[in-house]
Amino acid sequence: MPASNPASDRLNQPQSIEDLFLYRLSCLLANAGGIVIRYCEGQFGVTRREWRLLALLAAHGAMSSSELARLAHLDRPRASRTITAMVDKKLISRVARPGDARQVTLALTAAGEALYGEIFPLTKQVNLELLDALEDKDAVQLDAMLMRLEQRSRQMAARGGLPLADRRRGGSARNRQALALHDANEASNGD
Repeated sequence: MPASNPASDRLNQPQSIEDLFLYRLSCLLANAGGIVIRYCEGQFGVTRREWRLLALLAAHGAMSSSELARLAHLDRPRASRTITAMVDKKLISRVARPGDARQVTLALTAAGEALYGEIFPLTKQVNLELLDALEDKDAVQLDAMLMRLEQRSRQMAARGGLPLADRRRGGSARNRQALALHDANEASNGD
């Protein structure tokens, strides 16, 4: 197994999964995000998806289910299941739009607003405790860097041309293509 690169070049010249930026972000989210999930699920009985939708409705106000799914980075079926669970828990309401009963607006109920008021301070504290590892100027720089990376990720995603995942066949199309490429390389190197 290859050793990880020194910190000075591991982002620009990754040698293993531990050097990959997205993997490192995933580990950070698993560790610190796990604390938030334990609060949500263990103390308040809501899933991380329900918390995400609750927080987005609190931040942006009433909106359509498709807009909420877009902001939450959820596909429509997952968003729909989560919304239904939240309506059942009386955390959000569905109100038909005047003139078109097929279109609904989602909004927090009083119970949803109260729950947000309980969970947000806890998630804020987890975030602040994590960022306490940085100097104030480093946190400001990190915020600017994250904004640039978010913008770049949106540009990359908008380029398109990527294959769609076919989850019905198991795995993703990208994984199958990577395996096929690997197998082809192995075959050509063996000649």
